[in-house]
Amino acid sequence: MEVSLDLRKPLTDNAKDRYERSKKFKRKIEGMGKAIRDTERQLIEMPEEDVPAPTITKRRQRRWYEKFRWFRSTEDFLVIGGRDATSNEILIKKHLDQNDLVFHANIQGASFFIVKGEEGRQPGDATKRQAATAAASYSKAWNKGLGSVDVYMVSPDQVSKTPPSGEYLPKGAFMVYGEKTWFKNTELGLAIGISDGEIIGGPLESIRHSARTYVMVGVGDISQGKSAKKVRSVLGEGDLDDIQRFLPPGGSSIS
Repeated sequence: MEVSLDLRKPLTDNAKDRYERSKKFKRKIEGMGKAIRDTERQLIEMPEEDVPAPTITKRRQRRWYEKFRWFRSTEDFLVIGGRDATSNEILIKKHLDQNDLVFHANIQGASFFIVKGEEGRQPGDATKRQAATAAASYSKAWNKGLGSVDVYMVSPDQVSKTPPSGEYLPKGAFMVYGEKTWFKNTELGLAIGISDGEIIGGPLESIRHSARTYVMVGVGDISQGKSAKKVRSVLGEGDLDDIQRFLPPGGSSIS
């Protein structure tokens, strides 16, 4: 332990100063001990119902398809789409079944969307139209500021990872063979809303059908982060990360 001395003072004065300082520290320590004991006594004597319970926020466990773009159509069909090259690859290779329908915007850099078919019933025109809108809105057409883009629909057996001889397909890219069903000039536009306390997003028609309150999202120049904050401000609730997951990459307008 180091002890500082004032060489200008006699040794007795230095000793007296050290003694006085030690008494001050002792009084402070005794005061701290008394405060701790008082607090412990108050907690013991406090009625159980008055003791504040710790706040625990339990985050909802995500469903398997929430790693993708997703929404439920007005006919209650699950529609899921890729977010990037990796999820695009997983979507087609792992989750595409024979009863599904495949949608893709006719522009480079678009993700695939699939409508999950169900045994005993097939999606109607409303679901197909909504899937086409999602495929258009989450494509590069949004980032380019386009108002519309053509989208096509094919069956699963028309989608292949096998390229023509001598060609190579990068991750997330697939060959589409055969005749396509076209949705020409599909307008870009989405909505984000609240349903049973959960943030949902997708084509306006589907969200308006499911949400108790919603916000329309169009092509614009507001950044993703600011758009998410503005959506939450209008909705009055919602996690920013959950909201941002439904926003297309690029600028948006909120109404």
